[in-house]
Amino acid sequence: MSTANPMIVTDRVLQEVLAERIAQDEQWGEQNHRDGTGPDRVWAFTGPAAYVADCARTNTEQLASEGHANWLDIALEEFAEAAAESDPAKLRAELVQVAAVAVAWVEAIDRRTEAS
Repeated sequence: MSTANPMIVTDRVLQEVLAERIAQDEQWGEQNHRDGTGPDRVWAFTGPAAYVADCARTNTEQLASEGHANWLDIALEEFAEAAAESDPAKLRAELVQVAAVAVAWVEAIDRRTEAS
């Protein structure tokens, strides 16, 4: 069991998430997608994690190329990539990306709310 101060560990992880958010903005610019959520949303992919990750990636790329990307599909792609990882270091990196996408999504919701 770790004896490290949990606040220091949390701060370190959140700094990594912030660094990933900065990298996302540098790569993609400000993103303002629709949410893609709701009670009638259908889950599209089932199967082994690697297959689901590949399908989710292909789906998100297709939606983006058509101008229809949404936050749920982006988040699902990142989560599916994490689910397909067995290497702890790669899994950790994917989970930082999942967290950063969640933060970006919240930021987009806040921008919409503030603009209203």
